[in-house]
Amino acid sequence: MTAARLLRLDPLDCVAVALSDVADGQVVGEGGVRARGDTARGHKLALAAIAAGAPVRKLGVVIGVASRDIRAGEWVHTHNLAFCATSAGRGFQIVPAPIIEATADARFEGYVRADGRVGTRNYLVVMATVNCSATVARAIADRFAREIEGQEIPGFDGVVAIAHEHGCSVRADGPGMASLRRTLGGYASHPNVAGTLVVGLGCEDNQVEAFLAASGLSPSARLRALVIQDEGGTAATVAAGVEALRAMLPLAAGASRRTVPASHLTVGLQCGGSDGFSALTANPALGRAVDRLVAAGGTAILSETPELYGAESLLLDRVASAEVAQKLIDKLNWWEAESRRDGGSLDNNPSAGNHAGGLSTIVEKSLGSVAKAGSSPLRGVYEYAEAIDRRGLVFMDSPGYDPVSATGQVAAGANLICFTTGRGSCFGCKPAPSLKLATNSPMFARMAGDMDLNCGEIADGTAGLDEMGDRIFALMLATASGRATASETLGYGTEEFIPWTPGLTY
Repeated sequence: MTAARLLRLDPLDCVAVALSDVADGQVVGEGGVRARGDTARGHKLALAAIAAGAPVRKLGVVIGVASRDIRAGEWVHTHNLAFCATSAGRGFQIVPAPIIEATADARFEGYVRADGRVGTRNYLVVMATVNCSATVARAIADRFAREIEGQEIPGFDGVVAIAHEHGCSVRADGPGMASLRRTLGGYASHPNVAGTLVVGLGCEDNQVEAFLAASGLSPSARLRALVIQDEGGTAATVAAGVEALRAMLPLAAGASRRTVPASHLTVGLQCGGSDGFSALTANPALGRAVDRLVAAGGTAILSETPELYGAESLLLDRVASAEVAQKLIDKLNWWEAESRRDGGSLDNNPSAGNHAGGLSTIVEKSLGSVAKAGSSPLRGVYEYAEAIDRRGLVFMDSPGYDPVSATGQVAAGANLICFTTGRGSCFGCKPAPSLKLATNSPMFARMAGDMDLNCGEIADGTAGLDEMGDRIFALMLATASGRATASETLGYGTEEFIPWTPGLTY
């Protein structure tokens, strides 16, 4: 029986990742250890005996402790590996971010808006202020889409309804309303949006005028508002809404792409349905692409705060200032406190799919999650959906739940999302295109219609991290220039708008 392909990621590691399925009795590792039981690809095997209570390291970091004695060659997972609260300190190292000039060879074709920001897509948006106006907002968008179906409108990507379950029965001056208004405002003024129609009911807490004022918005040729109770009900509002979109359509139809530097690209970084290959292939390859983007003067937004836990030192060791470090530490402290109040821990974050893919604890998941951020200095920490006002690598507070996190990133200004997945997440995020990067080749082959790039070639030995990083960066620029993503082709991106109501969402 031939030796199994294993990957030991750090000399300190007592486990290795199986790059292929391992059968009972098969030789594993260079030391000739034999597997004790079957182990699936992407999962971990013990390279030597591990005593109960001993730390288990992966990538040189303690990801948990052995909950019982583990024999050499044994599968290491949730049945014999226990989560332990990180004992790592939260010191930080200031690494000043260099002043970056955009390089002439990193460019894309984008829509330059009046305020100087650049869109990668060109949509009209119909936005509900409250759940009570969601049906009408969708009806307006659907009717208008049917009306223009078949028309040749070069460069126009369509109409999107932004509907949600919030907007009433909360304090008008409370954190929940502030977060919702920040999110809606970010979408209404997004560079991927040529015009926005806001639809309210009339009696909700999130009043149209108050929302616009809080968001620094005012009615204009590209921003109109309707109130159902003032218009005379559903039918009248739908008719008025379609007429308003007709009036805004020339704004979208008149836009055209122009060549701009990559410094106008703001990319939201997401991982969902992560597996044991995420930290080996797609996530570090995306990190290489992020380094290229930052070097070109662009911006990358890392989020999913619970998925920093145990790996936060990878960011704290390269902050641009003490203020940035403290903001990040404060966010982590809040999430730890909230999880305790919920009677759980941040180890609740890994999902059933994460476990099935080989991830055992939140620390192990976090090590892969942070890899998406590359190696650039961390220049800022932002509230959920807060507008990003600086270039380079930044962090935005959010839950780990992908649609909620990506919604906040788009509201903050992301005009492109890069989404790594090992299990095969199905996701879109209109009005921003979402690139799907597969961590392993079997999933890519199985769900090829949903994926844009197979980073599993790294584990297969047919591509290196730097090469894949170059391919991802080139794909970012092509997508920003109009190349349709798999998610866009499949029609994803409308139902995935989920604003975060502040509180515990893992």
